[in-house]
Amino acid sequence: MPRHEFQPGKLVVGFFLTLTGVVYLGDAGDAWETPWFAVIPLVVAGLGLAGAVAFLNHAIRGRRTSGRASPTSPAGPTASAGWAGWAGAADQAGPARRAGQAADGRGDEPGKRR
Repeated sequence: MPRHEFQPGKLVVGFFLTLTGVVYLGDAGDAWETPWFAVIPLVVAGLGLAGAVAFLNHAIRGRRTSGRASPTSPAGPTASAGWAGWAGAADQAGPARRAGQAADGRGDEPGKRR
């Protein structure tokens, strides 16, 4: 069983960046001569193709959840959490933390020695 969702956009960009590294490795090993600007079309084409593949993957498969429970939520991840999930973790610190107190409860009072 896979541990994470397959993301073909990351696979494509990884392939193109590895190809760019191999091209420059061959140049460094004197196997062939590579012009200095060869990295530009390889990286731009790789990023563009990876973006298109990721867009198509999202359009075809949609936003799916893995169904596994996350450590922060007993019900597991939800597709509608979005960036609100990040803010929710900060809200769990409690009102004392949001009021400016330090994590150890001593507070951030000016002139108070730590």
